[in-house]
Amino acid sequence: MADFGAADLDTFRAEVRAWLAANYPPELRDADAKTDAEAVWGGRAFEGSDDPQSVWMRRVAAQGWTTPTWPKAYGGAGLTAQQARVIDQELAAGRYRPPLLSFGIWMLGPVLLEYANEEQKTEHLPKIVRGEIRWCQGYSEPGAGSDLASLATKCEDKGDHWQIDGQKVWTSYADKADWCFCLVRTDPTKKHEGISFVLIDMRLPGVETRPIKLISGESPFCETFFTGVKIPKGNLVGKVNGGWEIAKRLLQYERQNISAGFGDGGSVGGGAAGDVSEIAKQYVGLEDGRLADADLRQRITLNKMNFQALRQTIGRTAAESRAANGPSAATSIIKYAAAEFARERSELMVEALGDQGLGWSGDGFSEAERLAVRGWLRAKANSIEGGTSEVNLNVVSKRVLGLPDPK
Repeated sequence: MADFGAADLDTFRAEVRAWLAANYPPELRDADAKTDAEAVWGGRAFEGSDDPQSVWMRRVAAQGWTTPTWPKAYGGAGLTAQQARVIDQELAAGRYRPPLLSFGIWMLGPVLLEYANEEQKTEHLPKIVRGEIRWCQGYSEPGAGSDLASLATKCEDKGDHWQIDGQKVWTSYADKADWCFCLVRTDPTKKHEGISFVLIDMRLPGVETRPIKLISGESPFCETFFTGVKIPKGNLVGKVNGGWEIAKRLLQYERQNISAGFGDGGSVGGGAAGDVSEIAKQYVGLEDGRLADADLRQRITLNKMNFQALRQTIGRTAAESRAANGPSAATSIIKYAAAEFARERSELMVEALGDQGLGWSGDGFSEAERLAVRGWLRAKANSIEGGTSEVNLNVVSKRVLGLPDPK
């Protein structure tokens, strides 16, 4: 699709700005509005809900703007990358809540567009766009984390269906998800070439989830068990034993999305507690208008510079991704750097708080202090989720730098 000219983009921007202003639920403009934050993930649990966040999601989805560049045939808006950026910019400028957070949009949808057959695309993509189905990711297993290709969850051909038996772990929001995109073993005699990519309805008999509580006090991850789960033959995406190629492609999209979350200064790495430099000024104090602790000031400044460079790099690689029809191995560079910078930021936050950085609960600690210590603990997972830092460094060495495998 041809790029828009500047005048065309200005016209489109004005149209987007007017539509957002006219369609944003007034309840969401009130900072004290009590809406269910989980509604932004959509799914069966919110079908027919009149919660303002659900109303907002459905209005944006009807425009195709939850996935603006996806084809109209599958519920997207069929827009250019330039137009999609305008929508993102206007959402941010107007401080509108995200209409939909979705693993289906960030990870599954792009690989379905690339690898699924037409029937699978028609069945699943419009539901992703509209937020009707909430997806989770069944990759890691107790014996297959960094070495993901060692996965053992069995998928047996039973003639008219597939039967799934095994266990996944660290399955984000599995207890809330409607469907799971999952890696399974269809050939036990081969490692990488014996893996397939399947789609599993989480309501099926034999599916069980158990939340895992983290040291931060949250429970976003689950153990997921499959015992004699029967899925239709049509739920296998791509070729039998061809799932490893799809798995790697999806991981590139996942790492791209995780890195974007690190770079935007959000909740990762203690970001939800506030700006680290402002926190430091409050707790450490000022001297001649600057942070009194010169060493801490230098380290905070360097971290902020690194995050700014990261944001610029994310923007550049995103543009390259759009031009190249998908992300590249460069996502591993960003994922590694983002995890390191987020870890540093969380540690700087707790250090700046001093004794108050021990806060967990009780009247003696503010909300920011409690968020900071939880963010510091949560940041420990940044170097593990979406591929460990060690795995990403191996990808960089082989796929980006072209270095040979170690002897």
